Parts: sequence; structure tokens; C-alpha cells
Amino acid sequence: MSTLSDAMQIPVEEEVFRISEWLKKYVFQEFKRRGGVVGVSGGIDSAVVLALSVHALGKDKVTALSMPEKDSSPDSKNLAVEIADQFGVQLVINDIFPALSALGCYDSLTESIKEIYPDYDPDHDKVKLVLPDNLLDKPSLNVFSLVLMRTGQPEQRKILSPRAYLGIVAASNMKQRTRMLSLYHHAEKRNYAVIGTANKNEHDQGFFVKYGDGGADLQPIRHLYKSQVYQLARYLNVPQGIIQRTPTTDTYSAGSTQEEFYFRVPFELLDKIWLGMDSGMSAGAIASDLDLAEDQVARVIADLVQKKRTTEYLRTIPLSINP
Repeated sequence: MSTLSDAMQIPVEEEVFRISEWLKKYVFQEFKRRGGVVGVSGGIDSAVVLALSVHALGKDKVTALSMPEKDSSPDSKNLAVEIADQFGVQLVINDIFPALSALGCYDSLTESIKEIYPDYDPDHDKVKLVLPDNLLDKPSLNVFSLVLMRTGQPEQRKILSPRAYLGIVAASNMKQRTRMLSLYHHAEKRNYAVIGTANKNEHDQGFFVKYGDGGADLQPIRHLYKSQVYQLARYLNVPQGIIQRTPTTDTYSAGSTQEEFYFRVPFELLDKIWLGMDSGMSAGAIASDLDLAEDQVARVIADLVQKKRTTEYLRTIPLSINP
């Protein structure tokens, strides 16, 4: 096992205790809330946060909220039911399709997609956003393409124009912001806190929507790499179906993995390279430790630095002028 593989391991029992005590302190003592609401998507992060919240606050003081919409995978709702049953919490299912439809989300999304595929039919065709393939294979810019999937026809892929890209992202982000509204509605009804599910990869690399899934009162796993979240999942007895599920965005009708949509490198390698970078190791030293080529590691490091720099505004609190 490499040095970085060893370093990525955390003392899970101690970490669960540390996070639980932190949650108890801030939910009950600092915020004076009676419990917590967690948005569950069927993914690993929300499952782990739900398990941690139950461990810290008790199952009777945690509510799980599933918020499917038209483009959600059926697996997301089914796994949300499974994880709620696993940890004995109340599950509220709030279909946000009517709200998004009334807000014009789907019409706006269709309009932008038709700038690239004029014959796009939202009732039959499926689409997803993707970046170029694995960054370890060859250098390439982070330019998004729109993939069209049509029954009985080969998959189509076209690079997005800036206008179409911005339109698709703006419409898609309405989904996350509507979920945030729902989370706070259910939290305030119960005098609960909203407990967020972002990990280090998502927060530091800007893979979240400002005032959407980034909107929460507490973020208990924001300091953990995705690989470390899996370590907690196994300790907390998260169902295997969730642990083995490929992380997805669950935003577009065709369904895209987080790797193809944003991160471009498998998490088990990405996290180790990132840890090495944060530890001050050179690209050559990281490459030697992980049995990679130095230029591969250098590309991943450059991508990490660029994404963190270009998404800094997402992590910036509202600014004001000092009196």
C-alpha cells in the first residue's frame, strides 16, 4: 500500500464520535434547535450524514426529506426509503416537479437545449452535461458538451456554446434551490436545523449550487474527502446498495456520473493526489507513490487548483462595505 493510501485512512470510530459531539453541540446548544432535517438523495453523502445525525441526535429528532423531480432517477427515491428505514427516521417525500414546472424550469431548460439540438423532444429524448474523458488519459480543457440520447439512435455529443451552457446551468440550478426552500420549510416547522451533505470534494472544488445544496446550517462532512466518506459509510452500516452505487448528479434526464460531469478522475485516485498536494508533495513524488506518470499527476493538480480558484465566489459570504 502506498504512503498516500495509508494517509487517506481515518480512525472512523473516533471520527464518528467527534462529528456526533459537534452536531449535538451546535444543533442543541448553539442553535437551540430540537433536531435536524437531512435531504436524502440515495447517494453516499446524504446517507452518511443521515446516519451521523441519528447517531448524534437520536432517530426521533431527525427527519429525512426526499425531493424527486421529473429528471430524477427512480433509484433515488427507492434508496431514500431504504436508508430512512435502515436508521428508523421519518421520511417525507416532497415531489418538487410541480414547483419547478410553475417556475418555468423545464421550459427554460428545453429552450437552451434546443439551441444545440433544435429537434430535441423533452418527452422522449434524454440529455446530460459532460466534460472530456478521464484527465489521466490526455490533457484537455474543461469544456462542457451536451450529450443527446435517443432511443434506437447513436449517442450524439456537441460542445455547448457559452449561451446555451449558461442557460442550462441556470435552469438546472433552480432544482437545487427549490430543494433548499423545501428543507428550510420542513426544518422551521419542527424548529430543526438543516444539516448539509457536502464533502470536501464538492465544497472545495465548487461542485454545489450557491443557496441550493450549499445552503445549510451545518456541514458535518465538509472536511472529508469522498474516499473517507465511504470509510464512514461502512462503519455506520449504510446499505450496500448505496455504497456500491456510482455517484451521480441526478440532475439531467440521461443521468451522469459525478466523474464524467465534473471531477474527471476516479475518486480513489483524485483524493490521494489531492492529499499529496495538500501535504506539500511534488508531482513526481505523488506519481511515484501512486504508480502514475508525473505528467498525469501534474494535470490533475492543475485542474484542482483551477477549479478551486474559479469557484471561489461560491464559497464567499455576501459582501458588505464596512461602516
